[in-house]
Order: sequence, then C-alpha cells, then structure tokens
Amino acid sequence: MEIPENKGIGMTSDRTRDRLIKRLKDQGIVSNSVLERIRNVPRHLFVDEALASRSYEDTALPIGLGQTISQPYIVAKMTEALISSVKGDCILEIGTGCGYQTAILSSFFKKVYTIERIRSLLIKAKQRLRDMNIYNVQFRHGDGWKGWSKYGPYDGIIVAAAAPELPDDLLEQLNIGGVLIIPIGLPREQELMLIKRNYDHYETKKLGSVSFVPLVKGE
Repeated sequence: MEIPENKGIGMTSDRTRDRLIKRLKDQGIVSNSVLERIRNVPRHLFVDEALASRSYEDTALPIGLGQTISQPYIVAKMTEALISSVKGDCILEIGTGCGYQTAILSSFFKKVYTIERIRSLLIKAKQRLRDMNIYNVQFRHGDGWKGWSKYGPYDGIIVAAAAPELPDDLLEQLNIGGVLIIPIGLPREQELMLIKRNYDHYETKKLGSVSFVPLVKGE
C-alpha cells in the first residue's frame, strides 16, 4: 500500500527512523515486514506538530483527551504477535486513537475494522488515513468493550487499552482459531495476553508486562 512521500527532515529524517528500527531489533523484534512498515509509516503525522521532533523516539506520546500514541516497540510487538498467529484477513482493532496502529495493521490484512469511543479522535484518524491513501479500514464510533459484532467473527482482535478482565463480547466475536491480543490488569500491573479460541476452549499466552491507558466502557 503506497504512502505519500512525506519523510521529513531533521528529527523525522531517514537517519532518525533507522535509529528507531535498530532499537526495535535490539529489543527483539524480528519480523522484517513489521520493521519495514514501522519505518515507512510517517509517525510524525500522527502527533501534534510540537511533538514531531520526538515522534521517532521509542516512547508513547500524548495525543490529547488523556490518550496516547503507543510506544513503537509495543506496536511492533503486538503486530508481530498478531500476524504470526492469525490465518485470515479480517481484523478488529479496539482503540483507534490517532490511527497509527491502524495504519500499521492496514498493510497486513485485507480488511481492518476499528472502534474508537472518542469521536473527535476517530474523525481525525479517519481523515489522516485517507490522506495516506489507506482505504481498507472501516471506522466506528462506539464502545470497545462490546466489539463490533456486525462484521464478526474476526480472525484477530487487537486491543490498544488495558481491561481489568477479559471482555466476554470480544471473546465471542473471535473466529475459531482466531486470536485476541489485549493488555489485562490494573495500572502498573498489566500483562499483554494472547488468547486463541479453539473449538471448545481458549488458550492463553503471556507476552510481557506493558503499560496502557484503561479500556473505558461507553462512548
């Protein structure tokens, strides 16, 4: 999927991006396709201009309204886990935010459905992805706890906010063989989990400690 040329200069230059990719490799990201996608998606377009100089640091950054753009390492880790586990092409993302993770996912799956509870963030994210010629994403303003049953079951669900427990609706919207990647736990005690749905049970795998904003119920 072609992204308009907008590589930037200085702190958004090729050299700066290369440093980020080296850091991700050093932290254990091995998927070349994920690394290349992270390198090519212009992260500085997803943050306020005042933060553009920090956009290729491996850190979460504020995007307003109490929300953040996730740390590139976490985006890479979750994406790598998803593409290595999912066999199909239909993905649900919970927590669109600024649309950065959505843009990363869009090159790996034929159809991405994404939900955001804060309407103003969703509107901006949708326009941002359209400006980048990304058209295989469908957006919804809604409650991420409830998922989006209309287009399910999904081959994969990825959640960019932490829930205190597994949301039943998301588990039920998984296809057989599908996987859910979600942070679980309270602040400072969160674990990134991979849950696979089998015919008669769910398998769980811990992917490491993380720190996300809470998955809030409602719109």
